[in-house]
Amino acid sequence: MKLLSPILAISALAWSLTGCVVNPVTGKNQVSLMSPEQEVAAGAQNYVPAQQAQGGQYVVDPGLTAYVQKVGKKLAVVSDRPDLPYEFVVINNDVPNAWAMPGGKLAINRGLLVYLQDEAQLAAVMGHEIVHAAARHGAQQQTQNVLMGAGVLLAGIAIAEKKPEYGALGVGALAVGSQAWKAKYGRSHELESDEVGMKYMAKAGYDVQAAVELQEIFVKLSEGKNAGFIEGLFASHPPSQERVSKNRQHATKYPGGVRNKEAFQRAMAQVTKDKKAYGNYQKAQKLAGEKKYIDALAYVDQSIAQQPKENLFWEMKGQLLLQQDKTTEAVAALDRAVQANPKYFKPYVFRGIAYSQLGKNDMAEKDLLTGQRYLPTQIAAYYLGEVSLAKGNRAQAQQYFQQAAQGGGEIGEAANAKLGKLQ
Repeated sequence: MKLLSPILAISALAWSLTGCVVNPVTGKNQVSLMSPEQEVAAGAQNYVPAQQAQGGQYVVDPGLTAYVQKVGKKLAVVSDRPDLPYEFVVINNDVPNAWAMPGGKLAINRGLLVYLQDEAQLAAVMGHEIVHAAARHGAQQQTQNVLMGAGVLLAGIAIAEKKPEYGALGVGALAVGSQAWKAKYGRSHELESDEVGMKYMAKAGYDVQAAVELQEIFVKLSEGKNAGFIEGLFASHPPSQERVSKNRQHATKYPGGVRNKEAFQRAMAQVTKDKKAYGNYQKAQKLAGEKKYIDALAYVDQSIAQQPKENLFWEMKGQLLLQQDKTTEAVAALDRAVQANPKYFKPYVFRGIAYSQLGKNDMAEKDLLTGQRYLPTQIAAYYLGEVSLAKGNRAQAQQYFQQAAQGGGEIGEAANAKLGKLQ
C-alpha cells in the first residue's frame, strides 16, 4: 500500500475537515481550515488584545475614529461580503501600519494616517484591508502555513512578545491577539487586494487614482529604508513597482471620483496640531532605550505640556519615574494615564507594580488583575505572584509565576527562580 507524503496527508485531512470553499471575491474554489464562522469568531476574540498590545485606541479626538469608521463602512457596504461584522478603529501607535483580521476587524495606526493627504487615500488603505477580510486571505494564509508544516495561529495558544520597550519594564504579552493577525501576504494576495480595493473605491465614489499615489509613496519610502514603515506596513504589505504599474492599469477603468481633501484635513486637525508632541514622545522613547531616563523625562514633560489628554505620555512618565525609584510620583502620573484612557491595559500594570513596591498589596492586585483582563502579560503575572506571596497565598503565587515563566527572557528567569524557592 502506497503511503501519502506528510504534506499530502495533511492536505487530505484539510479537505476532509472543511473541504472546498468558494472565495467570495474571486468565486474560485479553495481549501480552508477555517470556516467563515470560525473566521468571525477568531477575529472577535483577538481584536481587542491586538489593539491593546499595539497602543490601544486613539482617544484624544474620538471624532477621528468616527470619521475613519464612516469611510470604512462606505467601502464595506459595497464589498463582496457586506454582511461581515465590520469594525474600524484608530490605533494609538506611531508606527505606520494598517491591518485586517478575519471576520472584518480592521485597524489603522495614527502613524499611517499622518502620511495620507485626503479621504480618497484613506479609502485606498481601508479598501485594500477590507479585501483581505472579504477574500479570506487570513484564512488562506493560515491554511497554507499548516500545509507547509509551519503551524497555525489560533486563539488559546500562549505566545510571548520578547521585545521589551525598554529597560527592566518590558511587559511581555502572553495573548495571541497581541500579535494581531500577522499574516505576511503573498504577491497574489496583495495584487488582488489592490485591484479589488480599487473596485470598492469606485463603487463608493472615490477617485481610484489615490491608490496609485499611495503605492508610489510607499515605494519611495521603502527605497529610503524608512524604519517605521519597514517595522509596520511593509512587513506584511511589501510595496513594489509592479503594484504601482498594476494600479495604474486598473485606474483607467474607473474615471472620476471624489478626493474629499478638506474633510480629511478637518478630521486630522487634532493629530496634525499634536505632531510636535508626538515627535517629543518618540525622542523620549529613543532616550529611554538608551537608559537616559532623566533626558527622556524632560521630553515627555514637553509632550504632556503640549497635549495633556494623551494617555501614552502620562503612562511613559510613570514608567520613567518608576525607573528612578520615584514610586509615589509614578502613581500620580499613572493615575492621569488611567483617567485619560481607562480602557488601556498598560497604566494599570505599572500602577500595580508601583503599589506593590509601596506595600499596598490589595490595590496592586486590583490594578494588575484589571490589566490582565485587557491583555494578559508576563510582567503582570510575575507581580501578581509577588503580591500573592506577600499575602501568604503560596499556591496562587506558584500559579502566577508559572504563567510568567512561559514568556522566557529575564522575567521568565526571575519567575523560575521564584518557583525554585517555592518548591
